[in-house]
Amino acid sequence: MPDPGALHEHRGTRAIQRMVEFAPSTGGLALWVRHQELPADTHAPPVMTDGATLFYGAGFEALSTPEQAGLIAHEVLHIALRHPARFAALRAQLGDADRQLFTICADAIVNSALAHLRWLQLPSGSITLDRLLAETLSLHEPAEKSLLEWDVERLYRAIDDRRAGMQGGAGRTARPQSRGGADGRNAHSSGSREEPSESAHTGAREDGPRAARARALGARAAVDLIAGSNPDQAPEHEAEEAREWSERLLRAHAGDGAHSMLRTLLADLPRTRTPWEQVLRTQLTRGLARSPDLSWSRPTRSYLANQGRAGAHHRMPWEPGVMPSKSVPRLVVIVDVSGSIEDSLLERFAREIEAITRRLEAGLVLVMGDDRVQRVAQCEPGRSELRGIEFKGRGGTDFTPLLEEADRHRPDIGVVLTDLQGPARFRPRWPVLWAVPEAFAHAAQPFGRKLTLS
Repeated sequence: MPDPGALHEHRGTRAIQRMVEFAPSTGGLALWVRHQELPADTHAPPVMTDGATLFYGAGFEALSTPEQAGLIAHEVLHIALRHPARFAALRAQLGDADRQLFTICADAIVNSALAHLRWLQLPSGSITLDRLLAETLSLHEPAEKSLLEWDVERLYRAIDDRRAGMQGGAGRTARPQSRGGADGRNAHSSGSREEPSESAHTGAREDGPRAARARALGARAAVDLIAGSNPDQAPEHEAEEAREWSERLLRAHAGDGAHSMLRTLLADLPRTRTPWEQVLRTQLTRGLARSPDLSWSRPTRSYLANQGRAGAHHRMPWEPGVMPSKSVPRLVVIVDVSGSIEDSLLERFAREIEAITRRLEAGLVLVMGDDRVQRVAQCEPGRSELRGIEFKGRGGTDFTPLLEEADRHRPDIGVVLTDLQGPARFRPRWPVLWAVPEAFAHAAQPFGRKLTLS
């Protein structure tokens, strides 16, 4: 009869037992991830991750237990710090991100966090954060200080100085080589989506001096961060996973104390960011909520229950009752057509507006223009007519006439879809939410609240 425990064994079982023995809390983070063995004939690094699962190559078994523990601890911290998901977000934000350079930055942070442990062994030549900063940015700082200051996105932006160049130039991104000499990006077929090639994203770009030095430092390391199996995960789920992993890391670090796998609490801890869709729903739901009207034709229920008296036959003052409001809440959406909004972002924004107005049965007024009002449209709840808007992308916006036109319709709340490149000399009394693409996230709104659409 087979051993029931054997169903839960895999190539990393022995190393995880070692991790839990020496660092019960942080080592136990490995128990929160999935583990999968790759076929023996698969060309892959000893271990790699897509952000949710550890994939073990056949070469993993040939390593010593401390080396195995070092690799698993390394990959578990990649998962806990959400590096694969953050690479996908960075690529979506920049439109171009180099996977090998990002992996080098992430490896430097993780290796420096683990370098103080003697019960595990990192691969020879593993790059550390202090060394990467010294040789690429000429910053000579101790690892403890660097870990408190650098997150992977900031580090990547500082190092990525690639520039446009000739196709096939010396600085082009080479195929990343694993520790076993094989490309690790397509090493498994467990449902992960095939990504476009790096050249499809980057075109022809040559390494600058910083990127070239970083790539040389990380030449021996595997590109062990691969595409996830759920690239279109809802933003709410992404935020929830980031929050859960951040809490697990904090609790585990506190539980292990001096034995923690983290040398110090990292600046690279995953940040919990509320998705803009959720913020938009919350703000508009509050602004469009129907408030009950007073009814002087009938008293409150408490007045009726006490027959208009309180205590020793004292008469209570008249208390008017309430009745549902007859007024329909109204939302105005101002669209700055002189800006530039990507079709996919406009589609998501329109979908949210339609869902909110449909659920709240709210009236919708669209005001479109640049330095003058070009079109005003009244829309039924759930039908925003936003998807067909064409953006000119030439600037020259003045929000004053657009806000004045919106004020004529007496809305309960307004949303301005814009890049914030223009003056606003009229300030309405109703709340204003400025919805801004991420490229203009640092622009200051004239008043109201700014919402970054990413």
